[in-house]
Amino acid sequence: MSLSTVIIVITGIVTYMGFDNHRIFEKYKFSVAGIQAGEYYRFITGAFLHADWVHFLVNMFTLFFFGDYLVHYFGQVIFLLIYFGGVFAGNYLTYYFHKRDLWYSAIGASAGVNAVVFAYVTLNPSKFIWLFAIIPVPAFIFALGYLWYTTKGTQDIHTRIGHKAHFGGAIAGVILTMFFDFERAFLAHPWVALALLGILGYGFRYIQKNNL
Repeated sequence: MSLSTVIIVITGIVTYMGFDNHRIFEKYKFSVAGIQAGEYYRFITGAFLHADWVHFLVNMFTLFFFGDYLVHYFGQVIFLLIYFGGVFAGNYLTYYFHKRDLWYSAIGASAGVNAVVFAYVTLNPSKFIWLFAIIPVPAFIFALGYLWYTTKGTQDIHTRIGHKAHFGGAIAGVILTMFFDFERAFLAHPWVALALLGILGYGFRYIQKNNL
């Protein structure tokens, strides 16, 4: 069983437990109030919970599709650092912009999944990603479109979609991949890498301007 499959199985078990036990769901979800009470584990544990099976399947199908590639390319330890680095970065960015909103909470592995996807994009900007499993889109074009969509989406703080977490996960995926393999992630296609970094920087400033 591959490492990404192990994460999927564990996430599925914890997601099911959260459906069945409200106390587990409330104790481990990402929560601004909980974090301010010292429950820092919530930066990570919310990734193991999902709103429903559709939410779970979308995230885990994407992780399965891209995760094995990163495990084979980087090895298990770096894959875990990218995945959970994305989870933490996404939730920390969310906390940064919502630290005054004690009501704010979130669940889902999307930030970690985004880190894995954007790691793949950073390494393979000219390869195709199959959008909705049927539409081939160059990875770099997909990244541009997705970052535009999720950056604009951060303006709605009451949406059920965690756009800030998604954006934070993308940042982690790009930065960590460049750190672990600078030659391929940056030197092999510097203009693409600089464009990605520039878009991420612009997106962060845009979110900061519209959410503080």
